[in-house]
Formats: sequence, structure tokens, C-alpha cells
Amino acid sequence: MFIAGRFSEEWFSWLKKDIIWEGIVMSDTMKALVYSGPEKIAIQDVPLPKIVEPDDAIVRVTTSTICGTDIHIWHGGMPEVAPGRIIGHEFVGEVVEVGPAVRNNKVGDKVAVSCVTQCGECFYCVRGVYSHCTTGSWIFGYMIDGCQAEYVRVPHANLGMFTIPDGLTEEDVLFVGDILSTGYFGAENAKIEPGDTIAVMGCGPVGMCGMTTARLWGPSKIIAVDINQERLDFAVKQGIADVGVNPSYCDPVQTIRDMTAGRGADRTIEANGFKATYDMAIDAVRPGGNVSFIGVFEKPQELAMNTLWIKNITISMGLVNANRIPELIKLIQAGKIDTNFLITHRAPLNDIVKGYDIFGGKKEGCLKWVVTPYQK
Repeated sequence: MFIAGRFSEEWFSWLKKDIIWEGIVMSDTMKALVYSGPEKIAIQDVPLPKIVEPDDAIVRVTTSTICGTDIHIWHGGMPEVAPGRIIGHEFVGEVVEVGPAVRNNKVGDKVAVSCVTQCGECFYCVRGVYSHCTTGSWIFGYMIDGCQAEYVRVPHANLGMFTIPDGLTEEDVLFVGDILSTGYFGAENAKIEPGDTIAVMGCGPVGMCGMTTARLWGPSKIIAVDINQERLDFAVKQGIADVGVNPSYCDPVQTIRDMTAGRGADRTIEANGFKATYDMAIDAVRPGGNVSFIGVFEKPQELAMNTLWIKNITISMGLVNANRIPELIKLIQAGKIDTNFLITHRAPLNDIVKGYDIFGGKKEGCLKWVVTPYQK
């Protein structure tokens, strides 16, 4: 077990299952949510993670979430995820063991963790494309076991694990590892300039993080687009959007043009991963503008080059690098960013399957389902 530092295998093997040490039940297994195929997820007993590489750390997960990508995996929309994988990639926790090469954190530290692991030395990392690190670790809950568990192994801990500063709660920084970084990535790629009009297609948690971070560049107007009126109203009430546009009641592209002297939005950010929002993001941007895609698409989309080439637009897309976590934590400390409003539901790991149904089905006004530790 991981209680106080770098333990030897000999010491670890001395511990027998269910020995009680200073009031803690020692075990060689833990509870985790395991994906067994499309629509098949369940809490199971699995082996505790162990240090594999010198720069690994083991983290006790104290708070995690269910994310949109997890829903895609659950429904079988990401066939690369093999049955037996522990899902989840957005979490904070406490360091309980570190490898001999870990230098930035120690046992007992409370940390926020990047959803994307990076070695910092491979072809892609040295070029700043961390999400394509060639070490094979990549993203939690996808190619390696994730965080919807009691413990998780964190590869390359020196580059992907960040101490939570005094004065901030776990929930204050819970989203920096994924959706807040993703929203920032989308806004950064959009190349927003002061005074711009921004249209964000998708008013879910990622879209709301895109709106929240877009404010940092000083746009004059942020337009939220979604068919869920409750979420649109919420975004406007929270002040992260200036106006909501519901395609159920209007032509969203024409409405955006009407707001911008017929031009269209200066920048659009697509945060859903659906054909309808894909088309809207491209159609609603003005000539010479930028389109930034951060939604996860399960199906191919068509790019109408015969009509688009003349618009001189720039299109960017990709998986978040999650390399802005230190800056995002500083912005949270300074009161420039606050995402606590996204947390609508909390429940222990025991109830996570219920959480998938509620969050995945957009029921009960759920924006983010926060997972607390398993209750014995």
C-alpha cells in the first residue's frame, strides 16, 4: 500500500490483504469503474496500481468527474478503448507514492493532474504537441487506466502533476486537467482579439469553459448556441455568455449575422462534436475569421471546399495539450476564472453508474457530476 514514501517490493509484499495499519485497511485491490464494452460499465475490484517507471506517481483520487468523452466511451463511440479499461481522466488527489525520479512533488501533496501525459523529450513534446507524446501513455481512461477509481498511476508525474496552492479547494481546480484546459485551448486557437464577437456552438461544460476563458481576450460579445434553453439561460445568468441563441426557434446563422451587421461572428468555437454544430460553426463565421473545433466527433464530417475556399477562414482543431494548467491555476487564484458553478451533482464512486445515466442523458439539469471517494 502507499502510506509514506518509496516502499520496496519486499516491504510491500509483507503487507497482507486487510491488515489494519494505523486505522487504515490495507488491501491489494481497489474499487474502480471498468469498461467492458459498449453500454457495459460496472464497479469492480481491480489490482492496486504500482510504480512502473521512475517518474511515476501513485495518487489517491479524492475528487473526480464524469466527462463527455467518458460518455462517448460508454456508448462505444471510441472503439480504441479496450474492454477492461478503467475510465476517467479529470481528477485531483493526494500523492501516496512516488518513483525515484519524481522531483516536483512528494508524498502527501494535494495535486491537480493533466488528463494528457507527456514525457517532455520525444519528437512531439519538444515541439509543444504534448497530446501526441510517443511514450504510449497518452490520455487517462483511454490508452491507460483512468481515475474513476480509488487510486491511479500517473506517468511522467514531473510534467503532468501540479500542487494545489494554499487557499484553493479541490473543486476550485478540479477542471484544470481537462475541460477548463480544453476550453482555453479552443479560445486560444480561435485567435480572439479585443472587441471580437465570439459564437460558441454547444453550451455544455466544455462550451461553458470555452466562453469563460474567451473572456480573457476581451471580446465585446459572446453568443452561446444550443438547443437546451435551460443551459442557455444559465450561461447568460452566470455572465459567461451575453446572449443565447436556440436553433429550435430561429436560424442561428442568420441570427448571428443579424447581430454583426451581416458579417458573421469573428470567431466560432465548436464544443459539441455533432454535424449540426459543425455546420453552424463554419457557416456562422465571417470571411477572414477563425473556426476552432474542440468537440469530440464520432463520425466523419464533410468540408465543402468548393464554397469555403473563398471565405479565407482559418480552421483549427485537436486534442487539448493541457499544458496551460499552471497559468489556469494562477488565474483561478487571482479570481479571473471561477468554474464552481458547473458543479451540479456530487456522489461517491459507489453511485457512478447512476451518474453516467444522469449526466449522459442531460437529466436533472446536470452540468457536471462530481465523484467523491468510494464509501466502504
